Amino acid sequence: MSNHYSEHVVEIEHYLRSVAAAVRRKGRALLEEYGITAPQFEALVVLEREGDLTIGELSNKLYLAYSTTTDLVDRLEKSGYVERKRCSNDRRVVWVQLQPKGANLFEAVLNARRTYLNNIMAAVDLNARKQILDSLELLHMNMATQ
Repeated sequence: MSNHYSEHVVEIEHYLRSVAAAVRRKGRALLEEYGITAPQFEALVVLEREGDLTIGELSNKLYLAYSTTTDLVDRLEKSGYVERKRCSNDRRVVWVQLQPKGANLFEAVLNARRTYLNNIMAAVDLNARKQILDSLELLHMNMATQ
């Protein structure tokens, strides 16, 4: 089998996969500490970024079935992280609204992730950190246009 990839692509793909797997593992462990699942946390992320959404809108943004999103919102609501609000103009429309407890959890998890990354990066000098950032920004920008 001939190698038709440009220089370093195989190694870059390997390290990206390895880093992504490590981040996922640590992310899941952190979420477990906070008693929340990855899909539940992703719902909090979307609500934090987008504001109030209907269950249909949330399910589209999460790429989940409507019924799965309904169950997820049930669990988040039971924990006090979100609240359902009926639309005053159309009682059939139900909005999912992030509550302060959910926003606090979102911030706590992000801070825990950043602390983890900060500890990892502590051994990396400032110039190397900047090179990593520049490379990731370039990769992100190129992926966004594909």
